[in-house]
Amino acid sequence: MSVNPGASVPDQSGHFGPYGGRFIPETLSAALDQLTAEYGAAQADPAFWGEFEGLLRDFVGRPTSIYRATHLEALWGGPRVYLKREDLAHTGAHKINNSLGQALLTRRMGKQRVIAETGAGQHGVATATACALLGLECRIYMGSEDCRRQALNVQRMRLLGAEVVPVESGSRTLKDAINEAMRDWVTNVESTHYILGSVLGPHPFPQLVRDFQSIIGREARAQLVEREGRLPTALVACVGGGSNSIGLFHAFLGDDSVRMLAVEAGGEGIASGRHAARFQEARVGVLHGTRTYLLADDHGQIRETHSVSAGLDYPAVGPEHAQLHDSGRVEYVYATDQEAITAFQELAAAEGILPALESSHALAHARKLAACLSADDLILVNLSGRGDKDVQVVIDWLAQPQG
Repeated sequence: MSVNPGASVPDQSGHFGPYGGRFIPETLSAALDQLTAEYGAAQADPAFWGEFEGLLRDFVGRPTSIYRATHLEALWGGPRVYLKREDLAHTGAHKINNSLGQALLTRRMGKQRVIAETGAGQHGVATATACALLGLECRIYMGSEDCRRQALNVQRMRLLGAEVVPVESGSRTLKDAINEAMRDWVTNVESTHYILGSVLGPHPFPQLVRDFQSIIGREARAQLVEREGRLPTALVACVGGGSNSIGLFHAFLGDDSVRMLAVEAGGEGIASGRHAARFQEARVGVLHGTRTYLLADDHGQIRETHSVSAGLDYPAVGPEHAQLHDSGRVEYVYATDQEAITAFQELAAAEGILPALESSHALAHARKLAACLSADDLILVNLSGRGDKDVQVVIDWLAQPQG
């Protein structure tokens, strides 16, 4: 059963140490209990995993490749550099792994309607794709600011048959889209499943999203051993909610020799307050059903975030990441908007690959890391998505007066 990692955490109540849990209105208890039970049954059902693996192979195009970026190596100096090419998965990002898994669970629960939230639009596109494939009704909530930034993905979702609902409240970004999706779910809980897009929210979402995304790390581990005969020195991935990073890291958690670095959105710099780097301020609270690190003011109110990448400007992070931060197993760093834009341009010009601006944050820090390593070292960067959706954002950024 290669898709199910059989991990020992979280505990039965959904806690990763002091983080996680289930902080929800009573209305959602039955739905989450049903989801937990159905996922538990699915974990033991070879037919479920067989169908899922078949779709990952034949529909998504897995395994995605690892690519040795020799031109980056020449520019950066130091180690060998590999990219895990999640941008080559169907729909253009890693999000399809989780959306397909949860869509299969939706059908297994006998529900016909799906809701989802999206920031950069990739989870929305992936969910609309999975629903089209399986014949499910689909509604996607997306902040109106993100609709503006990611207009191409809005049109893709609509072409795939999904209803896209722009959200005008708050900062009009991912946090607000999740708020509206939660309200919809409370109202329509008996007929509807909420396909949450990251390792966030109440139990069992952080676990099941991680499990569906862990295919990334298992593939990368086997591919590197086959190609290089060894494990990497370091793994680097961006972290918003944290699904692509936990998906990569999970297969390597037991390998003490492998460093893991998760790169948050530093926005305009930590001192500016306009960022989405949760671990840099180290406040703990509850948001969207889970206890974790988040950005809040001195009164405990959730702060607005900022990032040039629509998929990283969320004010909290997944609870398993909170545990990994406290244990020291994963290093949490950040890259600024300018560093991400520069990394986007560099990969495009050097390797002929347009990375998502989310992934560009990981590339920006990998460049810094490479300067501290030798030719005997090996870095793997998770290229979590492709950058077609971000081309206009980059063009607009470069058109602004710099300095």
